[in-house]
Amino acid sequence: MSTITANVATLTRKQVLTALYAATVAFLTYASIYAYRKPFTVATFEGLSFWGVKYQVLLIISQGLGYMFSKFYGIKFIAELKRLGRWKTSAVLVSASWLCLLVFALVPAPWGMVCMFVNGFMLGFMWGIVFSYVEGRKTTDFIGATMAVSFIFAGGFTRSIALWLRDSWQVPEQWLAFMTGLIFVVPLIVFLYLMERIPAPDQDDIEERTARLPMTKEQRLKFLRMFGMGTIAIIITYLFLTIMRDVRDNFMSNLWSELGYGAKPAIFTKTETITSVVILIMISLLVGIRKNIRAFRLVHIMVIAGFLLAGVSSALFLAGIMEGAIWMQLVGLGLYMGYIPFNCIFFERLIATFKIAGNVGFLIYLVDAYGYLGSTMVMLSKEIFQIKLTWSQFYPAGVVIFSVIGIAGTIYSLFYFNRKFELLKTDR
Repeated sequence: MSTITANVATLTRKQVLTALYAATVAFLTYASIYAYRKPFTVATFEGLSFWGVKYQVLLIISQGLGYMFSKFYGIKFIAELKRLGRWKTSAVLVSASWLCLLVFALVPAPWGMVCMFVNGFMLGFMWGIVFSYVEGRKTTDFIGATMAVSFIFAGGFTRSIALWLRDSWQVPEQWLAFMTGLIFVVPLIVFLYLMERIPAPDQDDIEERTARLPMTKEQRLKFLRMFGMGTIAIIITYLFLTIMRDVRDNFMSNLWSELGYGAKPAIFTKTETITSVVILIMISLLVGIRKNIRAFRLVHIMVIAGFLLAGVSSALFLAGIMEGAIWMQLVGLGLYMGYIPFNCIFFERLIATFKIAGNVGFLIYLVDAYGYLGSTMVMLSKEIFQIKLTWSQFYPAGVVIFSVIGIAGTIYSLFYFNRKFELLKTDR
């Protein structure tokens, strides 16, 4: 603890103020963006099915497919992203996604699937764009953690707003997504402007975390050749994290309803806010660890602990030992203990540890692409194979199985990169 305190003390006043400003703006920006992505999932469209699959599931899968395709394209797009004009790109992407929600409200089913596919494709680029403003700093761990917990908080908060619109203003289900987005239009414009005002990393940041630059195709291939097996282990681990996290996120309304909390919209915000605060505190402690390899190892341990928490709590819930609400809180906390580090710290510290000339966006989008592919396949398989389990039965069983695989993958990654670091250190 004294080492962490001493390392934090090395930050200049400007770096601290910049970190607080960047963290606040990044959090608010991405939380607002989430209003255009998830609120539609509170609409269950009861009794509406096509091709033997519920319309709600088809919409979620359609948006997930769009998100997945954007991640595959984003491997190139985000990796080569220039720093100038990012706000214009953001404005176009979010506006297009909102327009899709308007069309979704107007067209009959099942054409809404097309709207949600395009909506997901547009929004899929936004994480990489927003994160490009904050990476490569001594305080990126804190800023990134704050930004990352925004989608935990926003996932619950924006759904609560959608439910409020439905219950208090009798907004029809097909209009919930568009109307929720309307509430966030002005705030998002303000936050995008404030994003542009975030100062660039200073020389002190660059010396400790390396300069962050666009990556060419050759540079991306060089990275994959250098860290091939480690990258595969990360992809597999993140694949299962994304599946578990995405199913919970997309079918949160269904899960809570099956657990007997469907009439309590505040439950979304309450549980996700608690998770957000705990994760933020845990990850923010890493900002005080200046030695990148040490922080990189600790992130692996945090991911393993998250898998354990999610897996054990799910096993206890299935055994009837743990109450449903406590299980939902703990499984969410465990999953985000693994998921959040990948989105804000894991690759940040990987690049800094091995002095890679590149950016975090390339790596995030590489693993995200396969993660969303797996998530889509799991959701679709439940419907296609007509698995006769409720979400509150199907989901915890999947978490137990995937947690075991995830722990194995993370342990392999830890030993792989640690050995690679020692070898490179010896070569130097």
